[in-house]
Amino acid sequence: MHRRALLAAPAALALPCLARAQAPWPDRPVRILVPFAPGGNTDGLARLSAELLQEALPGASFVVENRTGAGGLLAADALVRSPPDGHVLMMVAVAVLAVAPVAMAQPPRFDPVADVTPIVNLGTNPFVLMSHRSVEATDLASMIAWMRARSGRFAYASGGVGSFQHLSMELLLQRIGVQAEHVPYRGGAPALADVIAGNAPLMFANLSEAVPHAQSAAVRLHGVSSLEASAQLPGVPTIASLVPGYETITWNGLMGPKGMPPALVARIHGIIAGALQRPAVQERMARIGADPLGEGPEAFAARLRADVARWNEVVRVAGIRLQ
Repeated sequence: MHRRALLAAPAALALPCLARAQAPWPDRPVRILVPFAPGGNTDGLARLSAELLQEALPGASFVVENRTGAGGLLAADALVRSPPDGHVLMMVAVAVLAVAPVAMAQPPRFDPVADVTPIVNLGTNPFVLMSHRSVEATDLASMIAWMRARSGRFAYASGGVGSFQHLSMELLLQRIGVQAEHVPYRGGAPALADVIAGNAPLMFANLSEAVPHAQSAAVRLHGVSSLEASAQLPGVPTIASLVPGYETITWNGLMGPKGMPPALVARIHGIIAGALQRPAVQERMARIGADPLGEGPEAFAARLRADVARWNEVVRVAGIRLQ
């Protein structure tokens, strides 16, 4: 990821007419919807965004509202049905728009690409292939060989059906031609606890979950799911080094309903992306487990289109279904 280039983007958004577009917004409290329960990356980044916007706009009010259900589609439905005036935004995780719409038994009543306005992609988060030390594999090559030798005869844990931990493994299985049993947990934390305890052999863990266990006597870290190696896990190779093109990263970004004024979109992006250049904010992002990005509306929209197409295919091939 070319983080420096992306973080430098706000300077290019200093539009001469921007000041004239700022006055009408906000004229009442702004709600930032979160499709998941409090806690975790998405909720943490929503609250960070609310604080940064509040700081930049003294006197305005930004309220985080957790609206759970249907794989995040309840919150997304509320977003797309809101007026496009910037008073209802949503911190979107990639799975909400790229996975849930195709995996749910009843498809949503909106288009996950056409009916939203991408504003700013705050950050990305790779995953780490981790196994308990009872698994004989000691590095990435032997881990892949171990999986191939036991195709259909091993299980893996994840934070739930349709989670990016689940999808990361399914994509790897598809790429190396292997089958395995999926054991979903109610969140990444209990799945990780069972891998550490040896009750489950392996999983993809969030980077923030994996880093504290880099020197653990209980588990091994075999590979990261990003195309570039992680500075937080020196010595852990990319999975793409042995499985060309393999990449799974989740992202969290602010979106609004379809039809938001471009000047308002640019204004919100400028506030958030500008703040992401500050070391204190970057440190907080790291604690949340995300790499700062600050991606602008056009690049964010292109990423959304690509991810919807990509993950729809993975979901279809794996036969993933959400309740």
